[in-house]
Amino acid sequence: MVVCGDDGLAQRLAAELRGVYEEQVTLVAPPSERPVPQPVAGRARAASAALLDRMVNAASRAGGNGAPVNGRSPGNVRLVEAAEPSEAVLAEAGVERATALALVYDDDETNIRAALTARRLNPRLRIVLRLYNRRLGQHIEELLDQAAALATGTPHGTGTGFDASTTVLSDADTAAPALAATALVGTSKVVQTDGLLLRAVERTPPAPGQVADPGLCTLALLSATSSDPAGADGSESSGERGPRLLPDEQEVAAATGRGTVVLEQVSYAGAPRSAGRSAGVVPPISSLFSRRLRWSLAGLVGAVVALAIALTVVTGDHPLHATYLTLLDILGIDDPATNASVGRQILQLLSAVVGLLLLPVLLAAVLEALGTFRSASALRRPPRGLGGHVVLLGLGKIGTRVLTRLRELHIPVVCVEGDPEARGMATARRLRVPVVLGDVTQEGVLEAAKIHRAHTLLALTSVDTTNLEAVLYARSVRPDLRVVLRLYDDDFAAAVYRTLRAAHPRALTRSRSVTHLAAPAFAGAMMGRQVLGAIPVERRVLLFAAVEVRGIRQLEGRTVADAFRAGSWRVLALDTADPGERRPDLATSPAPTDRSAASDLVWDLPPTYVLRAEDRVVLAATRRGLAELLGRRSRERTGA
Repeated sequence: MVVCGDDGLAQRLAAELRGVYEEQVTLVAPPSERPVPQPVAGRARAASAALLDRMVNAASRAGGNGAPVNGRSPGNVRLVEAAEPSEAVLAEAGVERATALALVYDDDETNIRAALTARRLNPRLRIVLRLYNRRLGQHIEELLDQAAALATGTPHGTGTGFDASTTVLSDADTAAPALAATALVGTSKVVQTDGLLLRAVERTPPAPGQVADPGLCTLALLSATSSDPAGADGSESSGERGPRLLPDEQEVAAATGRGTVVLEQVSYAGAPRSAGRSAGVVPPISSLFSRRLRWSLAGLVGAVVALAIALTVVTGDHPLHATYLTLLDILGIDDPATNASVGRQILQLLSAVVGLLLLPVLLAAVLEALGTFRSASALRRPPRGLGGHVVLLGLGKIGTRVLTRLRELHIPVVCVEGDPEARGMATARRLRVPVVLGDVTQEGVLEAAKIHRAHTLLALTSVDTTNLEAVLYARSVRPDLRVVLRLYDDDFAAAVYRTLRAAHPRALTRSRSVTHLAAPAFAGAMMGRQVLGAIPVERRVLLFAAVEVRGIRQLEGRTVADAFRAGSWRVLALDTADPGERRPDLATSPAPTDRSAASDLVWDLPPTYVLRAEDRVVLAATRRGLAELLGRRSRERTGA
């Protein structure tokens, strides 16, 4: 495996490939004396010293430990220092002999240029690109896959023993599901598949006589003893007995005193109060007219009804005919009632007065409706009484993707952004999400976003100190507020998390590094397009993959029960979409115009269902189990 990059994502990805998948890795990175391009990476620690001192002092009073955690460098990773991934550098890194190449530079043009060169050097190479532009990424995928097919003379996907696919990913897209899930349910152990968010939940051993809820399925039995069963800080506990991955029903029933890890679907657990006011993309009818105008229209309607009833009583006409004459009088169309009774004449005069009142009300209604439609693309303010929502700080590339994901889950959101021309402002207007313009570090901005009634604060700006200061201020307003802050450096994120947890032990705090969240998805793509994600279980890892049944003897022609191998793999769901209409990557959300795709996966498969060659299934597997299914044999390693 060859990894080329100029920021923390490349280093994290190399460590993921080496530590989780046990692959031989070559890392191509700029020379150490070259500054990292990411502006906040190097200065986050120095600029945050004063804020960290405040956190450490608070933690000391609470009896906590705010010392940073030393990072671990990946072992047995070959390093090639180069400023750019030129043809000579790629050749020195061994691209011609590599299985997969990841190009994760922060510059899209650098990644595309290197991908074109690498495809020419090795047509059988699996390439993973980091691009933010989705549409451009689709065109690049098609271009590089077509080039590989022409160079090898073998169409892609014919089962010839190699996979020369091209996968385009964005760190924003891959980190967004975990950030959204962390904001909603407090964990980043999630897998996104076909528009659904699935999370792995650790549960304590059930009391005697109680039956534990297995969720969608039981993924693992935890160690007999665990220092942190909830896994709140993401640490791995060894325990006296290691975890048992993918146990069968007999093992689960026989296990006593051991917690379990179950799979369940993510749902919003926040307060529903006033959530519907900001959920609609299309403005409701009531929003076209102000409350005063609606009362005026109601009063006019009541006046018309009263006049029609009075005319019926005075003249003895049929109610419908009386209503018709009343409307004619109001609109000034009828002849004067000169020869009618006095009562009829009085009612006609009153109808004329109502008609005079009706004209300005109708004009106001038209102007308000036009103004509402004209301002439909303008920024909305948080509605009165809003509560139980998510306050999202920053509408950059990460914040925009998280905002889209939260709205797909129908979560009420209020955004805070200081730049009126930010990348995600157009998305906020399209989704009709309330936005507060202003510097989040200034007093009154978070209050305008209703932070005192919010469910979660997501601090996702590109400046670490801004995120940290916003979280500290929000905690001074709401000590029990759930907060998730994005920090560029992984070690810095760990130090901030531990200190905030010590200072506010009763509040849920998460600090996330985008590189840490995105690396598993990039590593999965390098292992093959089938990998949807990975969930750690203590010191082991479970992989989730979408696999074509054809050609896999352990699955094809077998029932779901017979295909299950305890400790290795387990079939979770069946993709019922037609083979010609299947989306190539189940880890992405369905297109907005294709909402039916979210129902293509069937999770309650009967054990007697026979897997056919044309089926595609979602399964959970260990690293070795997936390698066996896909025909990859681990190399024998000695002395490692």
